[in-house]
Amino acid sequence: MFLTHLERGITRFSNVLGMVSTILFIALLFNVFYDVLMRYAFNDVSIAMQELEWHLYAAIFLLGIPYGIQHGGHVRVDLIYENLTIRGKAWIDLFGCVFFLMPFTLLVGYYGISFSHEAFLLGETSGDPGGLPYRWIIKAVIPFAFFSMAISGLGMIIRCINVLRGVSEEGFSHPPIQH
Repeated sequence: MFLTHLERGITRFSNVLGMVSTILFIALLFNVFYDVLMRYAFNDVSIAMQELEWHLYAAIFLLGIPYGIQHGGHVRVDLIYENLTIRGKAWIDLFGCVFFLMPFTLLVGYYGISFSHEAFLLGETSGDPGGLPYRWIIKAVIPFAFFSMAISGLGMIIRCINVLRGVSEEGFSHPPIQH
């Protein structure tokens, strides 16, 4: 029962990150609209608004990945995977999470902390005149996102364990998200 509740809690966490990513995407749309309007209608260019586009896009991508991991939108070799039994899929996902996803996300997250901390200590800003200050904020999204990916990977590991124990088939009974 504990593993099932933990899996659901992790899924809720990933869903919140997916919602944040969605909201940031809407903010990006407004930002691009404003930037294009100002550029072509008023011949006014804002470096800060252009940089904000890049930062929003990076945050959308990084915070959307944990949601994709949790809901089967991640990349795998579907040629083999789609023909496997639910238990076979669980074994493949378990192996991939333990040996590939978790080490990679934890390593990048760990090194990302010092990367963003150094930017904070240096007071790093944009190199362009009129650019955004506080570059450490977007750099801090990197370790946060990678640790969030690890948390989603833990949720996937728990889901695989629940399937292998025969407790649940949730997450394996429907096909992965198609793009």
